[in-house]
Amino acid sequence: MAKNFIEEITWRGMVHDTTPGIEEYLLKSMRSAYVGFDPTANSLHIGNLVPIMLLAHYQRCGHKPVALVGGATGMIGDPSGKSSERNLLDEKTLRHNQEAIKNQLAYFLDFESDAANAAVLVNNYDWMKEFSFLEFIRDVGKHITVNYMMSKESVKTRISSEASEGISFTEFTYQLVQGYDFFHLYKANNCTIQMGGSDQWGNITTGTELIRRIGNGKGYAITCPLITKSDGSKFGKSEGENVWLDAKRTSPYKFYQYWLNSSDEDAVKYIKIFTFLTKKDIDALVKEHQEVPHLRILQKRLAKEITSMVHSVEDFENAKKASNILFSKSFKEDIKTLDEATFLDVFEGVPQTEIAKSDINNGLDMIAALAAKTNFLASNGEARRALKENSVSVNKEKVTEDYKITPEDLINDTYVILNKGKRNTYILKAI
Repeated sequence: MAKNFIEEITWRGMVHDTTPGIEEYLLKSMRSAYVGFDPTANSLHIGNLVPIMLLAHYQRCGHKPVALVGGATGMIGDPSGKSSERNLLDEKTLRHNQEAIKNQLAYFLDFESDAANAAVLVNNYDWMKEFSFLEFIRDVGKHITVNYMMSKESVKTRISSEASEGISFTEFTYQLVQGYDFFHLYKANNCTIQMGGSDQWGNITTGTELIRRIGNGKGYAITCPLITKSDGSKFGKSEGENVWLDAKRTSPYKFYQYWLNSSDEDAVKYIKIFTFLTKKDIDALVKEHQEVPHLRILQKRLAKEITSMVHSVEDFENAKKASNILFSKSFKEDIKTLDEATFLDVFEGVPQTEIAKSDINNGLDMIAALAAKTNFLASNGEARRALKENSVSVNKEKVTEDYKITPEDLINDTYVILNKGKRNTYILKAI
């Protein structure tokens, strides 16, 4: 007997809508379900994490997950939730992106085992590439009316929106192509369930309609809510940029920081959705957090779980160390253990000046470091006053006017951190 998947995702707040009877259907035996992923980038981002976690919980409950990479649909573009056409990609780029996405999904899903419910990766380009336009409109298109397609919210929104340029025939047919995917997987993989975000309901139910009309069968749908942030800003973006799962696009430090900076309200929601912790453990964490909210217990545990899962435990430890480094009592030693990329992440936005390495090899005096060669402080006189007031630090250690910066002060053989007081930070880059 499979574990109750619907019960599991319901308490986690991961259910928006389902077709009737699905809970009983899932409890009878192992079932296959799929989620589609857009391959227009070589990485998924945290906006994809909810459907990924749906598939992961699905497999953990004894069922078989199918991850579909939309190589064909990626060449068209889904109008759901969008106001304009997307850029289309060639097959070579899509294949590269597919492989990168599979590698990321492998952190959450077991593709390799011999178990009956091992995950499967498919690409709809493989069955759509030989399908001629005439065959498609004859064998698929005739089963779905234009009235039915026009009634979908994603289509109505694009047609009626003043901000939109309308919708092309290409994107209008998207729901038919996605619907055919579901029908194809129903026939070829005995896949009877499709899952996705709540904005996909229209596309998914077009698939259940094709299964009913062409296959005389029954397909099921599960959608999850689109995640929102309590402050109204868009989930999945940091300073307007996507938070990616690929470390080259979003560093583990920035990834960790995104979750660490969650509000209390969001952290309660996120820890249920984005971790595999049990209800008992989460309830205990929430209770502990509410007693001492300033310690940010929930945010720290959330950031730990998800950074370790998406990247590695080592990446989490490094990100945690980097986050705490500004308050470290052994800052000078700790800062030198950071790799250059993480160092630059920690000090992102801090002004810096390039200094010839020969100046540092010869011993750079503090007046030159603070003013004459850097303009960190406005004048040599201001530099002298700051040094006399004991408010200047090199790599977080207080120095006097007779101190000279030498190669021993270099972090990653390149950087020196200057401070005047607690708030003014400046970086020297030796080249």
